[in-house]
Amino acid sequence: MTLELDILAAGMVTAVGLDAPSACAAMRARLDGFQETRFLGPAGDWLVGAPVPLPRNFIGEKRLAHMAAAAILEAIDDHPAARDTAALVLCLAEEDRPGRLAPDGARLAARIAEVTGLAARHRTRLVAHGRPSGIAALDQARRMLADGTCPYVMICGVDSYLTTLSIAHYLAAERLLTADNPNGFIPGEAAAALLCARPGSGGRLRLTGLGLARERAFLDNPDDLPLRADGLVSAYRAALAEAGISLAAIGYRLSDASGESFAFKQTALASIRLLRGRHAFQDLWTPAEFLGNTGAAVVPLMAGMALVAAARGYARGTPALVESAADSGACAAALLAARAA
Repeated sequence: MTLELDILAAGMVTAVGLDAPSACAAMRARLDGFQETRFLGPAGDWLVGAPVPLPRNFIGEKRLAHMAAAAILEAIDDHPAARDTAALVLCLAEEDRPGRLAPDGARLAARIAEVTGLAARHRTRLVAHGRPSGIAALDQARRMLADGTCPYVMICGVDSYLTTLSIAHYLAAERLLTADNPNGFIPGEAAAALLCARPGSGGRLRLTGLGLARERAFLDNPDDLPLRADGLVSAYRAALAEAGISLAAIGYRLSDASGESFAFKQTALASIRLLRGRHAFQDLWTPAEFLGNTGAAVVPLMAGMALVAAARGYARGTPALVESAADSGACAAALLAARAA
């Protein structure tokens, strides 16, 4: 049996808006949050990044906690019944990523609870897989809802690449976008939250399929394997099989590709290998072109973009396919179908 869930609401804290409506409106208008940061690039120029313009200049773990808390409070604002009953699944950066702002996930979760003032009856679950964390969290959420563990699940992703160690690491690896390196990403930060409930709860989006897989030919893999996008293809196939549709039937795609050619080759290969027959144009939305690389926040961000697009009537069809892939090879895909108002 296919496990499904409804997405009721979303919250966002980004470089182009401190709530979901304003952030999505800015991205739809193709506004970006890029600016010079306090970090130096290889030629001595200021590095471009996408920082969140918080009202107060919090740093470190405190900054992440306040970003996440703002997104959670926005998502839960119109659903008071969820305030004391929702379980929290927190999506974080990879545990081995240099410059990780919150190495103690449990402490960060406690700090978020302190800022929000929300009492959680359920143990907070941590998913520290970087960019694909949000899809793994959706998988956990649908199982928790199906077995009656809780009536609501709050998924929150929060991350930042704007730290001294992260910048130094990715500059040394030549993976940041600079004047001398066009094949790189812009470091960013963000928080995003999704309030999820059982199917039939009135959400505008429904998760109808989900796939998780692993790519052996990931970026800089030690065996120097050629990229065929086997991992992303497997994730696509699993999600499509659950939904009972083909790739040609989707409306549009949202990808976490953040500027490096490897990611765009991977998504293009997956599409080429699975698309068959005549099909309508499938748009590709990439929030990184406005927000930079937002790490573990990107999947809740993309799902939130799809939710707002469905509610405002500018979605490019249904269902939307959300895809994500980590540097380590983890690949994930989810299908989000718009429901009638």
